[in-house]
Amino acid sequence: MPGFPCPPIAGPGPRSGRLGPHRLGLLSATAALIAVAAAGCAGTQGPAAAANGAVTPVAATPAVYASLQDAFTAAIKQVLPSVVEIRTSSGLGSGVVFDSSGDIVTNAHVVGQASSMQVIDSSSAEPVPATLVGVYRPDDLAVIRVSDAQRLRPAVFGNSGDLVAGDIVLAIGNPLGLDSSVTEGIVSAVERTVSEPASDGSAGATLADTIQTSAAINPGNSGGALATLDGTVVGIPTLAAVRQAGGAAPGIGFAIPSNIAVDIARQLVARASGATVDGPVTQGESPAR
Repeated sequence: MPGFPCPPIAGPGPRSGRLGPHRLGLLSATAALIAVAAAGCAGTQGPAAAANGAVTPVAATPAVYASLQDAFTAAIKQVLPSVVEIRTSSGLGSGVVFDSSGDIVTNAHVVGQASSMQVIDSSSAEPVPATLVGVYRPDDLAVIRVSDAQRLRPAVFGNSGDLVAGDIVLAIGNPLGLDSSVTEGIVSAVERTVSEPASDGSAGATLADTIQTSAAINPGNSGGALATLDGTVVGIPTLAAVRQAGGAAPGIGFAIPSNIAVDIARQLVARASGATVDGPVTQGESPAR
């Protein structure tokens, strides 16, 4: 399936997304629809069986809405502090704090050809300098590092192998430069193989085993977090599908599974520190997995 990487937004420019409460991600009205669907198995009287054997969902109760709302806000509160904005001389994207040493995992096409960049976390508008740790372009992944990691909070990475179609997910990042934005959707499919066109920092990689999601992924989301409602990061949003006639196809985005991202990031960090790794992480070769 063809796609295009969510490219870094032209910039850097003035910090955007500051009209109104800029530190809270906005949930779309789809959350209410999900609550209605979920209520089919959670109503006070239970689902009713139709004459043809189908199950008719009952109306959602206020408690169901409140419970789902609490799950959304709790997940955002958990993940948002671990998602940063990354600025280079050619644009901006997102990243996820990988460890307590200041390492941040992102997409290779966010880093591009830059060896240094600036990072802005969700708690401050002041950028801090970062340097490149390593890049693995075949999987469109990179790791950068900030020297002052005190205000960064490492993300909790989940097991992407447990995902199934229908799981609710949140895409958290900086789409179109709107910092700390949140969109929601579901896992539409798993184990998709998609191709990226060549661009600055990306050789047109073919990505296997990606997560397809209906959560909106726009330029600037690249390198951010795809998270579940338990507050764990299960993917790195990377690209969106395109129509044959050109232009993004709404509701079809793709993320690199966390199991792959974590494995590659660990090897990049280990290689940068001079530690022995199980296999090479170099352009054109497959890393050990």
